[in-house]
Amino acid sequence: MTDVPAVTLNNGVQLPQVGFGVFQVPVDETAAAVTSALEAGYRSIDTAAAYRNEAGVGKAVAQSGVSREELFITTKLWNSDQGYDETLRAFDNSLRELGMEYVDLYLIHWPVPEFDRYVDTWRAFEKIYAEGRAKAIGVSNFQPHHLERLARESDVVPAVNQIELHPYLRQLEASAYDAEHGIVTEAWSPLAKGGELLTDPAVTALAEKHGRTSAQIVLRWHFQLGNVIIPKSVTPSRMRENLDLFGFSLDDGDLAELARLDRGERTGPDPDTFNAR
Repeated sequence: MTDVPAVTLNNGVQLPQVGFGVFQVPVDETAAAVTSALEAGYRSIDTAAAYRNEAGVGKAVAQSGVSREELFITTKLWNSDQGYDETLRAFDNSLRELGMEYVDLYLIHWPVPEFDRYVDTWRAFEKIYAEGRAKAIGVSNFQPHHLERLARESDVVPAVNQIELHPYLRQLEASAYDAEHGIVTEAWSPLAKGGELLTDPAVTALAEKHGRTSAQIVLRWHFQLGNVIIPKSVTPSRMRENLDLFGFSLDDGDLAELARLDRGERTGPDPDTFNAR
């Protein structure tokens, strides 16, 4: 089993730098996918209330034979459940779905500017954290100005900011803010949903140079930048491939080649305008 390095969060909790994401994994396939991921060596699983597959994650974990203490489970609060009381109810429901007494990381999924309830929501997160029912709390898709407001109006600094990040969208401002304030940057869609990025000539040339796949080149880029990554696949061989990142490294020239690909291109919504409930 691959020994995945961990990053230390600002409260001392250890988060594996490579995890397994279940976004868009069908409900009836989630348990099997998570089981395969655990067998491949993943110990960090990332889900969300909005994915509607928390129960599948919990089922796989319960049947895996892996002790809960060895695992790092992340879930997220959906937009329509923001607000202090609403958050507490939604968190209880997530724990029921997962069949767990605690999660390792609980995230606000989006800031939802039109709703403007993420500060009250964060106060509920602080209560959940103080009770030990989430070992760490953080946010997802927050921009620096959202984080600045939290800093002004609350007491606990988020441990993690999970944002869309890949060579086509390097998120330099958000990453720099996170680093300055002791917040770990976690990349969702680390491969930009595959497709064009993985066939980009700069990426394929590096894959040939290192005798690796394009996906491994991009994931290794993340790893060397210090990003936490949660690639998703339902194919066991691809799961193993995405975890096999530690037998090679990119040199400074390789990193510069990938940095030049940045074009500020999102594959998902803009956090400043996404108000879905």
